[in-house]
Amino acid sequence: MQTSSDRHEYPSHWEADVVLRDGGTARVRPITVDDAERLVSFYEQVSDESKYYRFFAPYPRLSAKDVHRFTHHDFVDRVGLAATIGGEFIATVRYDRIGAGGLPASAPADEAEVAFLVQDAHQGRGVASALLEHIAAVARERDIRRFAAEVLPANTKMIKVFTDAGYQQKRHFEDGVVRLEFDLEPTDRSLAVQRAREQRAEARSVQRLLAPGSVAVIGAGRTAGGVGRSVLANLREAGFTGRLYAVNKSLGEKELDGVPAHRSVRDIGEHVDLAVVAVPAPYVPEVVAECGEHGVQGLVVVSAGYAESGPGGRERQRELVRQARTYGMRIIGPNSFGIINTAPGVRLNASLAPEMPRPGRIGLFAQSGAIGIALLSRLHRRGGGVTGVTGVSTFVSTGNRADVSGNDVLQYWYDDPDTDVALMYLESIGNPRKFTRLARRTAAAKPLVVVQGARHAAAPQGHAVRATRLPHATVSALLGQAGVIRVDTITELVDAGLLLARQPLPPGPRVAILGNSESLGLLTFDACLAEGLRPLPPLDLTTAASAEDFHRALARALADERCDAVVVTAIPAVGETSVADAALAEALRSASASAPAKPVLVAHVELGGLAEALSAAASTAPQTGATAAAPPGAHSAPVGRQDPRPPSAGAPDETRLIPAYPAAERAVRALAEAVKYAQWRREATEPGKVPEYEDIDEKGVAEQIDALLSRGTGLTLGAEDTCALLGRYGVDVRRALPAPTPDEAAAAARTLGYPVALKTTAPHLRHRADLGGVRLDLADEEQLRRAYTELTELFGTPEELRPVVQGMAPRGVDTVVRAVIDPAAGAVLSFGLAGAASELLGDTAHRLIPVTDRDASSLVRSIRTAPLLFGWRGSAPVDTAALEEVMLRVSRLVDDHPEVVGVSLEPVVVAPHGLSVLGATVRLARAPLRDDLGPRTLPVV
Repeated sequence: MQTSSDRHEYPSHWEADVVLRDGGTARVRPITVDDAERLVSFYEQVSDESKYYRFFAPYPRLSAKDVHRFTHHDFVDRVGLAATIGGEFIATVRYDRIGAGGLPASAPADEAEVAFLVQDAHQGRGVASALLEHIAAVARERDIRRFAAEVLPANTKMIKVFTDAGYQQKRHFEDGVVRLEFDLEPTDRSLAVQRAREQRAEARSVQRLLAPGSVAVIGAGRTAGGVGRSVLANLREAGFTGRLYAVNKSLGEKELDGVPAHRSVRDIGEHVDLAVVAVPAPYVPEVVAECGEHGVQGLVVVSAGYAESGPGGRERQRELVRQARTYGMRIIGPNSFGIINTAPGVRLNASLAPEMPRPGRIGLFAQSGAIGIALLSRLHRRGGGVTGVTGVSTFVSTGNRADVSGNDVLQYWYDDPDTDVALMYLESIGNPRKFTRLARRTAAAKPLVVVQGARHAAAPQGHAVRATRLPHATVSALLGQAGVIRVDTITELVDAGLLLARQPLPPGPRVAILGNSESLGLLTFDACLAEGLRPLPPLDLTTAASAEDFHRALARALADERCDAVVVTAIPAVGETSVADAALAEALRSASASAPAKPVLVAHVELGGLAEALSAAASTAPQTGATAAAPPGAHSAPVGRQDPRPPSAGAPDETRLIPAYPAAERAVRALAEAVKYAQWRREATEPGKVPEYEDIDEKGVAEQIDALLSRGTGLTLGAEDTCALLGRYGVDVRRALPAPTPDEAAAAARTLGYPVALKTTAPHLRHRADLGGVRLDLADEEQLRRAYTELTELFGTPEELRPVVQGMAPRGVDTVVRAVIDPAAGAVLSFGLAGAASELLGDTAHRLIPVTDRDASSLVRSIRTAPLLFGWRGSAPVDTAALEEVMLRVSRLVDDHPEVVGVSLEPVVVAPHGLSVLGATVRLARAPLRDDLGPRTLPVV
């Protein structure tokens, strides 16, 4: 617990853990009166040159007055932050609010002077850049809008920290000093800089774990079969290229299985990069402390007994992460299955997998150890299922993912030249907003295939998950918008991954089908139709077809301009031999080489020999010992390659390998996912734009919101305020007048003009025309009064029904447009047709806000009932352009004003010309904090 300095309570919410440029971590926190000794010790370790740059004069030591000044802050006008590792300062930053003439001031002065000091041993690690982000966020919270800094011209490193931050700034040179002034309002450039730094730092932190120069296995016992001993054996047998150590307090030997053995990691005379911790949970804190003091960079904790075991374990897990971060270490786990890196220069198998997968281009991530085993097993297998056509680049099992998460691994894979396809099994998404952002960027460079577990249940006990109100289907749709290939099972995950790893992306949905079985061809044809593909009539080569017949047919199909992909179906002939399998595989490979831009897949029945021949030398069959090497011809692909052809690592004679599937449905399903992803990639190059509307009154809405929220928070607006607010953004709601009595209903109808509608607005009847709570096309007062009597006799008193009268709108299709701010995913726009049937079927589409014109167009067309909007069965097409404009205006409203936390337009009746919004609700609340716009931080434990 920190002690408050002067006027205000200690702001604990300013504390944060950050990842530095080199992948290590540091703790950022406010400086308090308790830090006097730490500050003095820190200053003594700073070089004279750095001191001179800070104070513009020789300043060998801090006086008592200096120490008091730099440790006593009011956390408003004077603030100091420190970056710490192991509880000791490595850098400091402070601001002092100033007014006219640069003199100390208080609010409403909105400028502050800022200054940094970084210990020389930690310069170049990005500490100052991280501190600038955090001190700027603190300043904005305290209504400071601008920083000023004076820097000596020779202090080029600090000048670069300011100029590279991306803020709008001014620079002056006066009296031998560079004076920098910059606004603190985040800009597109400052956010881009921040996220680029985040990506580099987080990727580097994972890279340090996956490519260590030395590994210590802590908990490797004398008895074979234990967890620690198994990990040690797996590392040794995989041929780890770095230094390997066994650590166990009970060891008296100097070696264990030929590996140097020690009683403590502190006894190792050399630096240790990675420690695999396999001791019982009660002993882990002691191990972490020893690792931190020895300078270990990261931990893989395979030990169990943490959050998955209940509240006590959850607190143990929090303390584990806090302790590790104190020393600047990152953690994979606890309860992790381990990590694998098959790169020839690393050959790391720090996992419980007994065999090392063959090197390849697929990255695997699994939160569950059991699923991790299943994924590796399926990629290893050569027969019985989908055959391996490529291997694994890296594998990460995060277990309880207390620290390193799927987001961190995505940051690493994004620019990893050894990974072309990313496969992820997720049981929970801790930060959906960030995951969606990272997934969109990754998917633009390489395929990302995800299967979500626990879709219909709570996340596993060990996982810290942000609260979300969105159902799984909505989250899944948002991931699809980000380019994620979503599948339902790990079988589909592997099926899609193997196709994407070794075949080009299809240029379109047109599929040629050929093979030696008419029945299998027809099954494939039907599967294509079911998946939304456009199959050409199957070509039956008959069971007498030779390898040469297959070659000629495949070459002709690939040369056909009407074909974008080919599925080859094959069944065994009587007496067929493995030689024939090899001949057929070679015939298909050589024919496919003639059209490198079109994918080829094989659906086979009981052709184990063909599957093996097709997978050829690049099989993912496990290799034993240190003799396995990269497949011949392996090479790295450039990051973010746009060429639809994948690299040919491992393929004989540089020809590509063809994936084989034991069922036509599996082959077609994988192909359909590739088609959709390819379409997303093409569209992602032109994402559309958020349109500007000249009639939007942004300032007027802001003033209205401020006035409304002054009455309280969590408001659902009344009809008048709702219509006024939406009207300022060009969304006109058709007027409805209350009708508490038949006479007032008649008066309202005369005001609006006949024909009118009479509707109940009671919660249990609202928007439920199917229950009979609406009467339409009432042409005169007699019909109106009769309808009023019917409703009250059927459903209850006027006080219960809350009837209203509304002018009739032109006939059309009833739709619903909604926007909501979810605490985890952010602002989401949803669309569907109105009515119980759509709700029952869950026929709703979703997009993240802000929505572009392209997003709005695809949103209208994404629902299954979309044909009703475009003239289904001879009906008149409706004005979808007007519908898209309403969506864009609602999106703008929510994006411009985060206080608008919910909008519902129901129904929106879309006619052949124009539309009518017949009902609307708006909810307001104080703007929620946007952690994605704040400084870089690791998740709070």
